[in-house]
Amino acid sequence: MPTPKINDQEFQKPSEIARKKEFIKKPYIPLKLKLYFAHVFAFLWLLFSIYLSKNWVHNLGEVTTLPIALFIIAGVAYIPGYINAFMVFGLLFDKQPPLKVENPTIPVSVLIACYNEEKSIRTTLEYVAKQTYEGPIKVIVIDNNSKDKTFEIAQQAGDELGLNIRVIRESHPGKHHALNAALKIVDTEWLITLDADTILMKDSVKYLIRRALSSPKDVCAVAGSVLTRNSRKNFWTKIQEWDYFLGIASIKRLQGMFQGTLVAQGAYSLYKTEVLKSIGRFPDVIGEDIVITWRMLEKGWKVYFEPLAVAFTEVPETFIHFQRQRSRWARGMIEALKRIKPWKQPLGFVKYATTMNLIMPYLDFVYTLFWLPGVALAFFGIYWVAGPMTLFVLPLALLQNFILYTYQKKVFKQLNLRIRKNRFGFVFYVLLYQAIMSPISLWGYMEEVFQLKRVWK
Repeated sequence: MPTPKINDQEFQKPSEIARKKEFIKKPYIPLKLKLYFAHVFAFLWLLFSIYLSKNWVHNLGEVTTLPIALFIIAGVAYIPGYINAFMVFGLLFDKQPPLKVENPTIPVSVLIACYNEEKSIRTTLEYVAKQTYEGPIKVIVIDNNSKDKTFEIAQQAGDELGLNIRVIRESHPGKHHALNAALKIVDTEWLITLDADTILMKDSVKYLIRRALSSPKDVCAVAGSVLTRNSRKNFWTKIQEWDYFLGIASIKRLQGMFQGTLVAQGAYSLYKTEVLKSIGRFPDVIGEDIVITWRMLEKGWKVYFEPLAVAFTEVPETFIHFQRQRSRWARGMIEALKRIKPWKQPLGFVKYATTMNLIMPYLDFVYTLFWLPGVALAFFGIYWVAGPMTLFVLPLALLQNFILYTYQKKVFKQLNLRIRKNRFGFVFYVLLYQAIMSPISLWGYMEEVFQLKRVWK
């Protein structure tokens, strides 16, 4: 699978002429028309799936009942197929808007919240210091009640690297407390949040700012592209590599195309400072980046995605840490749905996308409690839920991944990054990843419903 080779000597400025050619001889299609076409294609795929599944519905209905059969099949085939078809067709229309600003120079702040990050903070700051951005970069490191030497190492590293750095302490535990403490002293129009274990490519800040200043005035945030940094480590990091490279990236590209990226992730994103302050700062939730993004969208602001603004982050290396992270993500989505209702979103695509999130618990419930047992039964020749017919969805999933891989390959070429192969991880990602993710997500939903103790690590 694609693993970037991080070598500063390989990074060269992409050819401006080659990039501009992407916008030549391509007819402009309005966003509303793209959205309409994507829905039509997805609806036709849904009708085709329903037609092909008549025998499946009949046979399962004889074992259960017709309503239960439709409840199961809609959750494992109809709705997921519609969503995947929408994504495939939408991605075919994806084209980044042309840039109006090539070399921005406005000041920008970089906020890095830390808790016991003495081993990684210097490396993170080194990559900030290597940025090619021509404007002033002000770095604010927030030591969030660390028990180690994070504060001292950050201050020393910042001084040695020649950064315009300010290291502050925030004694109240919680990332939102750390970010809000820094937000009080930010004096730049735009700010970037960056995780302490995440490193930037040397043009990353420039790409984020350039996209923001080239966008309409109602764009208040730009999500960067986050990929795996430790993808060679073991089985868990190898499959996550594909998830970040294809799964998460495909969703963000699609959402960004419709100006409604649902999560400007806290690990690496650009925000308009005044907008953050006007909507109540970072909230006390486990998914603060989800809630803050949805609040922006609820106010009519738009959020973009910049695929060239790449950062590499440390992903969980053990199952227990992976499970905790992804259940937090699922729990964060429920927190956002409780606070910001999909039907209150003013933008059509955002209303549709957040509504899809509203039915995710149902899809994960059916997948976990019906599809996975159905697969087990299929090994014994019992094809009530899973059978040869269900393999029909694989070509659509492979097509989706192929389209995204093609886009991502272009991005890596522009950044002079080399994509290494990871066939082992890809096979497990395509065949087993959802089987791992759905039960974990279901547990995350239950954690929020029963208000279980929050676990970050």
